[in-house]
Amino acid sequence: MPLATDHTRRFAGHFELGPAELRVLGCLLEKQRTTPDVYPLTLNSLRSACNQATNRDPVVEYDDTVLRPALHRLERRGLIRLASGRGSRAPKYRHLLAEALPMSPDEEAIMCVLMLRGPQTPGELKGRAGRMHAFSGLEPVQQTLARLIERRLVARLERRPGQKEERYAQLLASAESSSDAPAQAADVHAHAAPAPHASAPAPGAPPAEQDIAAIPGAAAPAEEKASLGELQERVAMLEREVAELRATASGRGDERDRTVLPR
Repeated sequence: MPLATDHTRRFAGHFELGPAELRVLGCLLEKQRTTPDVYPLTLNSLRSACNQATNRDPVVEYDDTVLRPALHRLERRGLIRLASGRGSRAPKYRHLLAEALPMSPDEEAIMCVLMLRGPQTPGELKGRAGRMHAFSGLEPVQQTLARLIERRLVARLERRPGQKEERYAQLLASAESSSDAPAQAADVHAHAAPAPHASAPAPGAPPAEQDIAAIPGAAAPAEEKASLGELQERVAMLEREVAELRATASGRGDERDRTVLPR
């Protein structure tokens, strides 16, 4: 069983995945475990996996305009990579969780279900993770959850009114992506102090940073940083798309080389 190092624990708390990124990563993990003969996944296969009407909550209808940026962000975080091999006619993708976040097979099964179906009870996890790992009972599920909680990958949620079993949620998603709050987490935003009103500058004082944008021809530093970040993001996405096109062209070239022309 992989050991959770201090580096792994710190890294696990900084994934902050959005909904599309979480769905893509969960689908890659699921298909690797359940249908290894079609893994890695092409973009078309990944779209079908993300948009399944079964074993998914919520059900979504992602298209390429959603999936490509999600793949790009996951690639930049070191969580996936392009995996098209020689002879492949289309770019394929594989996850890198084994390198970024080592987990045992039972831990992967639990995390995969939580990523694709949201918060679950131990009983639900036992039944729904069966295709990836056969748990002999609820106790092994609880033991796996305890290890994932210790690694800060999973959190126990408050029990819903009238519900007997506690639910558990993965912690790879960003706060905005999670509708449930862990039982031990505090809502710091609800008690945040209001921002103080800015006082008028003294006569002769230089303009404040927030007032720079009001000067004709001047741009605020924050806007400059945002523009630079957007430009870098676009360049990186273009580089990945070029890599995909090269992989596709290479696959088609190999196919032509194998074609025997009639004499």
